[in-house]
Amino acid sequence: MRPGAALAVLALAWFVLGAAGFFSDFFSLIWIYSGLSLLPIIVFDGLVLFFLSDRLNVKREIPLSLAQDESVMVKLELQREGKVFLPSKILLWDLHPLSAETAAFPATLDRKLFYLGKTVFFEYTLLPRERGLWFFRGLELLLSSPLRFWCLKAFHPCESTIRIYPNFNKIKASAGKDLRGLLERSGVKNIRKRGLGLEFNSLRDYQEGDSIRAVDWRATSRRRKVIIREYQEEQDQQILFLLDSGYRLHRRDDTGFQFDKALEAVLLLCWFCLKHGDSVAFGSFGSVKRWLNPRKGLSSFPLLMNSLYDISSSPFPSSPFSALEDALVRLKRRSLIILISNFREEDRESLSWILGRVEKRHLLLLVSLREKESEQLAARQPNGMDEALETAAAFSYLKARRNLYQTWEHSGLLTLESSAEDLSASLINRYLSVKRSGRL
Repeated sequence: MRPGAALAVLALAWFVLGAAGFFSDFFSLIWIYSGLSLLPIIVFDGLVLFFLSDRLNVKREIPLSLAQDESVMVKLELQREGKVFLPSKILLWDLHPLSAETAAFPATLDRKLFYLGKTVFFEYTLLPRERGLWFFRGLELLLSSPLRFWCLKAFHPCESTIRIYPNFNKIKASAGKDLRGLLERSGVKNIRKRGLGLEFNSLRDYQEGDSIRAVDWRATSRRRKVIIREYQEEQDQQILFLLDSGYRLHRRDDTGFQFDKALEAVLLLCWFCLKHGDSVAFGSFGSVKRWLNPRKGLSSFPLLMNSLYDISSSPFPSSPFSALEDALVRLKRRSLIILISNFREEDRESLSWILGRVEKRHLLLLVSLREKESEQLAARQPNGMDEALETAAAFSYLKARRNLYQTWEHSGLLTLESSAEDLSASLINRYLSVKRSGRL
């Protein structure tokens, strides 16, 4: 319990009156008698608030799972405990996580509603900004005494544990126009290549423009009309995603951390692969080490979301070498391994020991996210010696990175360098090109 605003004003006025008492006996007597008369009133007001005022009962209603950056309505239910007095003023705070946004608090409750003996409902809008496991610690009420000389803070341990998932609808909507069309078509019909695919799909009648190499001569002679063999990309293949959760992707740009963008791209491509009949596995290395065994079918995508929604990056050392070594032990069949990190010149020697071993059994795609700050430094016009040195260092650093990727490509490895914003589209396009090439 602490003094209220009314008591502070009253105390200030009483001290001013006491100061005036130094110059006048009349004011001195008023100061003494006013203090003696107000003291029991102030004490009685505090005792009523502490022992006789209603603290209220509070409950919270909120969905157990929410989508990131999607507003949700939270409902609070308040009831009287049944004590004699009701506080003269009631302020409410819901102790939500700091990563959520709301403008509802502090909220002033109308005390007249409680006199009717009914349950009072308070609703407010909450906007979750970060994914992960959220914990609502409780609610706080600031209660004022009848004369508002005192305030009492009442804590209600109304705990709630909420899961904040990546907003998958927003992830799909943020894809480019061409990619959105591709996503909408996936699962409705297969993406086919007439006569040049990897897996036989069906027979159909000849249409103008079909290649002569696609003609099925046996079916043509049997049916006495030209029949075309139609192919599709091979299905039931295995894709493994290895995502760096250490310092390499723990970089913030205009749209957030690079790791978050990389995770969104992985989720989108996982959904795309599952729709195309492939099985998906996942592993993270760095600050968070997690492994999900290969799973197939869209029914496994919710399990994937439940396993990955709370992964985050931190400035922790990470080793792509160890991640690939662990994947070689775990994988039982040939797979497309997509390793997402930020590769630099120092990785040339450390990864040279294992890249050959991986390529013998699997197909490896090394994905590196661009560093926007370095690119901006290398492209600027320097003013002065210090800026010239910084620009030269950034240019040399980026050139070493490009040489590293070219060396890997010349050795037969697949590489992809992309910005965080374009990663989703780049990954899906590269996945489709690999499927069509038949290398897997």
